[in-house]
Amino acid sequence: MIITKQNRRVIYENLFKEGVLVAKKDYNAPKHEELDVPNLEVIKALQSLTSRGYVKTQFSWQWYYYTLTPEGVEYLREWLHLPAEVVPETHRKPVRARPAQARTGGGEGAYRAPRGDRDDYRRRDDGGKKEGAPGEYRPQFAGVGRGAPRE
Repeated sequence: MIITKQNRRVIYENLFKEGVLVAKKDYNAPKHEELDVPNLEVIKALQSLTSRGYVKTQFSWQWYYYTLTPEGVEYLREWLHLPAEVVPETHRKPVRARPAQARTGGGEGAYRAPRGDRDDYRRRDDGGKKEGAPGEYRPQFAGVGRGAPRE
């Protein structure tokens, strides 16, 4: 299909800027949902890039989902005459803010259990020695539940 260079440039610029592109499977649509280009031209231009391995295509629920591959990034960078520093949105690493410092003390509305609450619960006055059952204690389990002796 013959696509004007102006329309091809609009499609490629949008694809490179975002890294992904979506197109509804409607060949008669007068224009694409986001671009001012006929929908058929968008689908066919990206079909051409897919056949060359520059784009991966996923089709689901009557929508085409196009994802730029690393080879496609290089091809479009050369085609659009862009410097190597420019990368698509999907290929950028997220910038993380520095982790917040640990806060000490409770602010307004913050509940904090008093320190040592559990330690007091677990500590024993007798040095931590456990008491067992008295020596004369002999439990009887016979006749209880399923383990009853047979007669």
